[in-house]
Amino acid sequence: MKHLYYFVSQLPAFSATAEAGKLPITTDYFLDLCKRFMPKKDADVVESLSLEPPRELVATGSSFLDTWYTKERNLRMALAQIRALKMKKEAKDIPITTDGEVIQAARTATGMDSPLSAEQFLNEYRMAVLDKIAPLDNFSVDAVYNYGLHLMLAERMRKFNKDEGLTSYRKLYDEILGETK
Repeated sequence: MKHLYYFVSQLPAFSATAEAGKLPITTDYFLDLCKRFMPKKDADVVESLSLEPPRELVATGSSFLDTWYTKERNLRMALAQIRALKMKKEAKDIPITTDGEVIQAARTATGMDSPLSAEQFLNEYRMAVLDKIAPLDNFSVDAVYNYGLHLMLAERMRKFNKDEGLTSYRKLYDEILGETK
């Protein structure tokens, strides 16, 4: 296993909450650091990190990333299933997850009145999942992947704007129901 002591030790700590202010590092700068301090193969994996997992299970070569993508895929499938049931639509192309923790998180999120509150809850849940599956070795390649995913989630959380989000939500909801004006 590769250890990246020097690289990881220079990464700044940050709070993932949107109220914490500006992040000390951007994903672009983080990616640039990865390209400078990591082997090309590992830096390429960092560049391909995504908050949206592939729909089909694809091995990444990292058990940490495979676990993350499986959890995130299951969460998205559970959300789709619950939303389809609420709209009385058939969700035949959506695989059913049996992960009780994921199902409970999806139920909680879909039961919230505010889409913003639901997204904030889901992002906090995702952060908790990353913390739960974090590698024990803080200087491993997987620790760098974990940092990158945390950073991407923190950036995403800071982009939320209640008024813009509500307008966008209503527009999408009307389009889905065929009530566009």
